[in-house]
Amino acid sequence: MALLDMLPSIGRAAPRRLDPAIWPATTHSDEEGRLCIGDVPLSDIADEFHTPAYVIDETDFRYRARRYRKVLRDPGVSEIVYAGKSLLTTAVARWAREEGLGVDVCSAGELAVALAGGVDPTRIIMHGNAKTPDELQQAVQAGVGRIVLDSYIEIAYLAGCARKSQPVLIRVTPDIDIHGHRAVTTGISDQKFGFTLAQDHAADAVKRVLAHPILDLVGLHCHIGSQVTDPALYGEAIHRMIAAMADIRARHGVILTELNIGGGHAIPYVPGDRELDIDDLAVVIEDALDEACAAEHFPRPTLVVEPGRAISGRAGVTLYRVCSVKTQPGSRTFVAVDGGMSDNPRVSLYGAQYTVTLANRHSVGLKQRVTVAGRHCEAGDEIARDVELPMDLHPGDLLAVACTGSYHHSMASNYNMVCRPPLVAVKDGRVRQLIRRETVADLMSRDCG
Repeated sequence: MALLDMLPSIGRAAPRRLDPAIWPATTHSDEEGRLCIGDVPLSDIADEFHTPAYVIDETDFRYRARRYRKVLRDPGVSEIVYAGKSLLTTAVARWAREEGLGVDVCSAGELAVALAGGVDPTRIIMHGNAKTPDELQQAVQAGVGRIVLDSYIEIAYLAGCARKSQPVLIRVTPDIDIHGHRAVTTGISDQKFGFTLAQDHAADAVKRVLAHPILDLVGLHCHIGSQVTDPALYGEAIHRMIAAMADIRARHGVILTELNIGGGHAIPYVPGDRELDIDDLAVVIEDALDEACAAEHFPRPTLVVEPGRAISGRAGVTLYRVCSVKTQPGSRTFVAVDGGMSDNPRVSLYGAQYTVTLANRHSVGLKQRVTVAGRHCEAGDEIARDVELPMDLHPGDLLAVACTGSYHHSMASNYNMVCRPPLVAVKDGRVRQLIRRETVADLMSRDCG
């Protein structure tokens, strides 16, 4: 029997080892103090698949997908589409399909993976701000349900390769600046995506699409940014987009029936981070649609939401082995691990912050602030700065980094010719490899020298 079992008052007084808002839903510690996810000790995964390794909790992924359908279907959201760019494998695509979600893709590769995962082509949305003629051709041949047009040349390309009526959306920037902490803004005019409402840019795109009878303009798309915490911003986007749809009706006599408001819903990465409350979002969507449609006397369109990170982000953790612990004179303590910016570029790209914990044992000793540093030849190669880890940390220990289910596997690289990690799924005590570890032979096979 553990000490906390004999003296439960100690457990109530002690700080929680893991924040349930950040770690996967099935996370717990076993009797030996090992961190477990999906009833599998992470140390066992590290022993079998080595490190670095991505671990995804299938139960957590499915739970969040189901919650989106339950909460947002009630206020009239007719379609939940999983943003595949956050994390996509054939198994992940199958999970999304089995939970009743569509999938959005941004390349021919993502399209191929979604199709291989059994996703109905009519429930696939093709995105991308620089789609090539070949990618558009492949999307048309696959029979994808929607293609989101992002430039004038894409309109011409698609009209040239379509052989039957192709439903399309036009991406519009509603000029909303989210100004969030660590947020990424994509809904303002001064960025690369879509057509602006200002200066009739979007109106000209509509005119060009309508000039091609083979392109079936069914609606508009927008994406205001990533890590959005305030649901009211989506309400403002709905108001502006419904006004734009009403303007299209007035100019062209066309009633658009679909409004896609994208995703970008914030999740917490460290304790204290805000997240987007989807119950609040449901209320905002319902009210904004009622108000905007009433103001414009416009029939209520089908609404589409595209969460990605909010479904897969917290389902994932990354495992690293400690290689060395080094305290510089009068400076910081650096804990070097066997991964880094090749498997997690977000720290270097965005200054992202992460929660890190010791995973192979439970230390009850004192803690110290350290920087978890990567293995790559870059001064900025860090996993986490100023995080608290046990003072008795030593080479061979296993670290787990939370909230790495999104934009880690999908953004991994071969910097320093380091091989990309495997992706392993856990559920109900079972472990299944979804993506094998890349090998040096894989790298050399592409070298034609």
